[in-house]
Amino acid sequence: MLKVRDVNLFLLSLWFSRGIAGDPRTDITPPKTIAVIGAGIGGASAAYFLREQFGRGVKIDVYESGRVGGRLATASISGQDYEMGGATIHPLHLYMKRFAQMLGLKEDKHPDHLLAVYDGEEFVFEESEWFLVNVIKLIWRYGFDYLRVKRWAESYLHMFMKIYQYQSEGYCFTSVEKLLHGLGDEEFVQMTKHSIDQALQKIGISQRFMKEMVDPIMRLSSGHRVNISAFAGMISLIGTASDLWTVEGGNKLICSGLLYSAKVNLIQGKVISIDTKRRPQRNGELVLLYEVNYTEGADTAYSMYDIVIMAAPFHPGKSQVRLRAFSQPISFTSGRYRQTFITLVEGSLNASYFGCRGSGPFRPTAVGTTANSRSSVLGASVSRPVTAAPDDRLSTSAPVWKVLSPQPLGQEQLSQLFPSREALREARFLSQPRYSPSDESPPFILHDHLYYLNAIEWAASTLEIMALSAKNAALLSHHRWFQQLEKVDQELKRKDEL
Repeated sequence: MLKVRDVNLFLLSLWFSRGIAGDPRTDITPPKTIAVIGAGIGGASAAYFLREQFGRGVKIDVYESGRVGGRLATASISGQDYEMGGATIHPLHLYMKRFAQMLGLKEDKHPDHLLAVYDGEEFVFEESEWFLVNVIKLIWRYGFDYLRVKRWAESYLHMFMKIYQYQSEGYCFTSVEKLLHGLGDEEFVQMTKHSIDQALQKIGISQRFMKEMVDPIMRLSSGHRVNISAFAGMISLIGTASDLWTVEGGNKLICSGLLYSAKVNLIQGKVISIDTKRRPQRNGELVLLYEVNYTEGADTAYSMYDIVIMAAPFHPGKSQVRLRAFSQPISFTSGRYRQTFITLVEGSLNASYFGCRGSGPFRPTAVGTTANSRSSVLGASVSRPVTAAPDDRLSTSAPVWKVLSPQPLGQEQLSQLFPSREALREARFLSQPRYSPSDESPPFILHDHLYYLNAIEWAASTLEIMALSAKNAALLSHHRWFQQLEKVDQELKRKDEL
């Protein structure tokens, strides 16, 4: 089983084996221009890995109509910035660790939360600061379900970690299904086709544990329930591990740092459409190019590219890029994203709202709700500023709670949760796909040299998974351009050390 101490061995492998595909064929002209659409963690990682694969000779344009970082956003309360999007990074997210080290960004260890689970009447489970006490509580109420679920999730994490060896040796995949099959055969593929509820029932997990622990964790982490796919659920469970960290100053700094490192040309424009064009070369041959049409302010413009990486979701609320003038229509199941509302509130959470009695301090720093609680919130947790606040301010100010809800919180709901509050900020996110078990996922390859990085999101979506998909897209575009296909959709031989 992989331990956190194994990170250094993996990082050593990553630093000294970057997944370069060997010497390109000299009879094929390298690409001159590449476009990346989107400057979130996927697009920024793609730009970095494309520079790594294709070298300094190619021009890379990155299009972003909003802010660099995408869903990695911060909001300010009382002069301090707090994460609104992807807030924590797992200790085994090796690309994130590599990026932070390379960019000179400081890792800020995230304190472990004290979780309490509310069922509509009371807290059915409340964590203690003492590990042994928590173990006794869990065994007393749920038997050994906690340990079985932990082992189940870690066994699949062990399979998934093989992706780093694949990519360090230059292997890539043309679809999400083939990628998952390469990591864990058909067993891994099937995890996207049945729910985590079904998967955990299969290993004998009780309904009480599902309702009071697994379901609240899904709701608190992503707004989903236990009817999501087993793969996405497994990723959510792993995200509750200890030793989580964030980037001091905000996780979005990784995106801006990667774009700077890759020496890209950032275009603050909104891409409208991508068209195919055939242009004659000096030798009379026609070459395929992609015309990216965009608006920049009040102006409309276009640029031509050899390769295009789409690093923004095809979804009405997130991207409305049209694919035009293709020889065959490009169609696929794009799915839908789940809308969630995030509210930052500086104030003390009302303990009596959760059935607590007495005047003692409210100890939980994260509250999960069960599906039958009929609460207006999916979950809430205490947030830390992205830059350390002075000690004297931390001791005198009220905590800042990050509240996740399916709808905007009204004044009455806020007053019930926070009778006295000092500041409030609200944001709406189309944060993640609706992870329903499905037989379909979008393809990585939309056309000859047009790639869809966000296809991976229909399996799961974290900062690290988007970076892994970005590396896959860079390898895939490189191999297919130079017609070096021996490592495309090929699986490593099964070895005991994998």
